[in-house]
Amino acid sequence: MEIISRKGLFKLLLKTAVTVLAGYIVISKIDLNETWDIILSADPVWLFMALVCFNVSKWISAFRLNIFFRMAGLDLSTRYNLILYYVGMFYNLFLPGGIGGDGYKVYLLNRNFKIPVKHLIGATLLDRINGMVTLVFLALLLLLFIDHTFTDLPLPVFLIVLMALTYPVFYFLVRFFFRRFSGSFLMPNLLSLGVQVSQLVSAFFILWALDIHSLYVEYLVLFLLSSMVAVLPFTIGGIGARELVFVFGANYLMIDKNAAVAFSLLFFILTAFSSLPGTFLELKLKNRSGQVS
Repeated sequence: MEIISRKGLFKLLLKTAVTVLAGYIVISKIDLNETWDIILSADPVWLFMALVCFNVSKWISAFRLNIFFRMAGLDLSTRYNLILYYVGMFYNLFLPGGIGGDGYKVYLLNRNFKIPVKHLIGATLLDRINGMVTLVFLALLLLLFIDHTFTDLPLPVFLIVLMALTYPVFYFLVRFFFRRFSGSFLMPNLLSLGVQVSQLVSAFFILWALDIHSLYVEYLVLFLLSSMVAVLPFTIGGIGARELVFVFGANYLMIDKNAAVAFSLLFFILTAFSSLPGTFLELKLKNRSGQVS
């Protein structure tokens, strides 16, 4: 299989350019030395706790994805699916060319188990959308608890209305566009809440590692918003995109830009470290039966 096609190479070059531009904007807005000093001062114990919680979120996420795979007609063992998930994380972060993590999973599962590509794409796409819906819901919820004096609009009422509409709208979209997967709605959404709550706890531990003990909600709101932006395939592994959200969001929420960017970079480092096992776990995916030894 060709890892990066011409089209994939063009996308990679474009993502690289956008990543570099985003990085340049971020660097121009912060004190680089101060940001670096903040990162170096991070407490490793709390960072380790953040790493554990982040990986817990990924284990829950892998379990959620396996539910969609089963609805697509694919019965993977829990262990095989978890290994596949980590390999996908590696591809998403380090090989963002023509395949990406989701594309690689679809290719491999279609090759090994002969499940129709459209069913596998539907499962992985709905898994992504499911996670995004939960991000939106939690971001709206946390926004209710920040200072709204920067606008004269009735923002709390608007936020509550959006929250009330989030899951009903998602439900009807699933019924209309993903009929094959509409039989199980509650469990994947509960798992998505588990995923994002675990990541919020991970983010909270990073704040403690940086000795940040105030404005928790503001940081967590930006964290959720940056997670939404990072999902969009504009930069390599979300690098630069997350930091841009923190830099510009810090102006409105009155938090320190340097600390915010340090927080974002540490989260990326934890993500990258967690994705590294995908380099050798891929060898275990050679077993076509789905029961990894």
